[in-house]
Amino acid sequence: MKQLIEAPMSQLIYDFLHVTESAALASLPWVGTGNKFEADKAATGSMRNLLNKIQMEGVVVIGEGEIDEAPMLYIGERVGTGAGVKVDLAVDPIDGTSSTSKGQNDAITVIAAAPEGTLLHAPDMYMEKIATGPQAAGKIDIDSSIEENLYAVAKAKGKQLNELTVIVQDRERHYKWIEIIRSIGAKTFLFEDGDVIPAISTCIDSLNIDLFVGIGGAPEGVLAAVGVKSLGGDMQARLLPDGEAEYERCVNMGIKDPNKPLRHDELIATDNCVFVATGITSNILLQGIKFDHKKYITHSMVISGRDKNLRCTETVHVI
Repeated sequence: MKQLIEAPMSQLIYDFLHVTESAALASLPWVGTGNKFEADKAATGSMRNLLNKIQMEGVVVIGEGEIDEAPMLYIGERVGTGAGVKVDLAVDPIDGTSSTSKGQNDAITVIAAAPEGTLLHAPDMYMEKIATGPQAAGKIDIDSSIEENLYAVAKAKGKQLNELTVIVQDRERHYKWIEIIRSIGAKTFLFEDGDVIPAISTCIDSLNIDLFVGIGGAPEGVLAAVGVKSLGGDMQARLLPDGEAEYERCVNMGIKDPNKPLRHDELIATDNCVFVATGITSNILLQGIKFDHKKYITHSMVISGRDKNLRCTETVHVI
């Protein structure tokens, strides 16, 4: 049988960077206005328009919702010119719509891509997640307790428990975990919105973040899984369908057992993947959009799974 050779996704990185930069800029007029719907509409329209100009056969597997609830970039929508590489796309025109509308930190525009058939098709529901960086890859287990995972990460990284930092979203559903983490001597780094960047932050040594845990959106979980995979880290997850209708949605999207833990290769099945994000407002990895003398300045990160490198880029957009 002839071996199928996948075209490298890295050839599309700068096309995707142009898309995320433009979508972020499209949302800028709505930052701090209190209108998250118009912000998301502007970013989504810009993203879809530019994705359709890229030479690829793209299909949105993680998007704005299902066909009956999202007019653009819905799950299953085909984008691109229809010629070129076949690509699974996970997109979020704004991860952090509330932050955008309030003018607060932690809002980004993000795209992840991989060859057709390699990204989990996840419905829009809650997902339990855990992630760590390369040093502790293969040591975490979503079926184990938070204490067991902390001991495993500490051992893998050669640290004491009181040297560990766990990044967790500041939500009531996480308070029990936060209490346990602190009770055994580890520290917490609490964030407000958008858990894609926090999960990836475990792979950046200079940030000194050892573990990410939380319950958040499944679409954001797949986006984060691509970024973590691209940097050599490890991520696991479990879908949390609420009731029979959500359970059936999972089954209809090809997930035979929605309650089982999802290992990293089940979230993203290849290293031939890319992750691109542009800051709308600032976060621990990216600066938000700046205005300076008739020009806008955007800050973005691009990650290629093939080379395991993160590149940060600053672009000046002259008005």
